[in-house]
Amino acid sequence: MQNPLTLFCLPCAGASAAMYIRWRRLLPSWVKLVPIELPGRGNRMGEFPKESYIELTQSLCDELASTLPAQYVLFGHSMGALLAYGIAQCLCTRQAYPPKALLVSGCAAPSHQDSRRYRNIQSDAALIADLGKQGGTPKEVFGNQEFLAMTLDLLRMDYRVCGSFEYSQLTPLPIPIHCFAGRSDEINATKLNDWRLESTQIFTLDWFDGGHFFLRQSEDWFLFMLKKRLLQSHREVPREAIASA
Repeated sequence: MQNPLTLFCLPCAGASAAMYIRWRRLLPSWVKLVPIELPGRGNRMGEFPKESYIELTQSLCDELASTLPAQYVLFGHSMGALLAYGIAQCLCTRQAYPPKALLVSGCAAPSHQDSRRYRNIQSDAALIADLGKQGGTPKEVFGNQEFLAMTLDLLRMDYRVCGSFEYSQLTPLPIPIHCFAGRSDEINATKLNDWRLESTQIFTLDWFDGGHFFLRQSEDWFLFMLKKRLLQSHREVPREAIASA
């Protein structure tokens, strides 16, 4: 295919871009997966992390704006969804080439973000309890003090980013928004459905078995639906790809 659809993926709080690497062998060839690494982790470990939502999203917008492909979408899970939304708003404000769609996973709509909650979860004990409740952290991490300390430092930093988010009613995005959610997650339907207020285009909400990390717990079905939503965003998918998606 001449112009594949680029899927930019932003990680959840406490994680790195590596959380998406396995998707490279699970997504079709017409999808080019590009995990976005945040400062202070992974191959950007040597960079000073940003703890301001506005500063981080504007910086990521700067990085993407100069090399945007012809066909792309933004995806994020949890904190990553909020970052993807900020980047999309930034790109549209600058009148840059917008994404074909915004895909948000496991994240309440911007108007329902509880920034105070994140500001109140900063102690090791509170962070460990939150990790356990969400269920996305391997048990091995809790048994290794060094890995646990690194995870908590990263999570604390990311929660400061989330805690700095302040909602303001911006111009709705001129692109579709596709939302994914776990049936056992604490985020209720109202908080998810209000993503529709952030777009002038089509909105969809797909539900999956599992909690906050349903995208792992129901990975096969999630990736099936993700491909379906990506197809809606792509204008140059060959017929055989649509038939096999």
